[in-house]
Amino acid sequence: MILIVTFITLGVFLVTSLHNKSHAETEIQPYETLYQSGNFEIRFYPQAILASVVMNENLDKSRNSGFRVLAGYIFGGNEENQKIAMTAPVRMSNTADSSTMSFVLPSEMNFNQLPEPLNKDIVLHRSEPAYAAVVRFGGYTSNREIEIHRKELIAALEKLGISHKGNFEYLGYNAPYDVFDRRNEVWVELKDFDPGMLQSITVK
Repeated sequence: MILIVTFITLGVFLVTSLHNKSHAETEIQPYETLYQSGNFEIRFYPQAILASVVMNENLDKSRNSGFRVLAGYIFGGNEENQKIAMTAPVRMSNTADSSTMSFVLPSEMNFNQLPEPLNKDIVLHRSEPAYAAVVRFGGYTSNREIEIHRKELIAALEKLGISHKGNFEYLGYNAPYDVFDRRNEVWVELKDFDPGMLQSITVK
């Protein structure tokens, strides 16, 4: 179960605006939408590069420290003192005894040329290409809202007869001062998914 509080993304895009003034827009992690019905989507995510930190607490307790660790890396806390642009979303997940927060690094970066973090708790890694389903919702999020939409996502997949891996994440896209058009998502990777399955879904 995901345990996130209302301002989990506090400071993320405030920092982005200060650090990344030359960029008109924040880069969004690339994906392809394969199916959409209302606020439910099935997507394909190509491989991406992530900087992640794992903490021995749930996100409710460790969200601020996790963000500080990762922000330190992209703001020059690396062996080359290199500044790295912020992207969206910030990806967050939770288990019974630990939590993970990840920044998606800019798509133009080369994994073999990434600056090494000074903080050794940060892990640089490639994500595997994945089919995933999401439910998108607006407003200022909370634990209750996330749980509601997690259940909505599960119900949508069950209705379509599509299995998932249970690795739910919360994806946050906005700064807390963004009042309009706020974007939040609950995300889960699909299990044994074949895009050909969508042909029968579309016909219905």
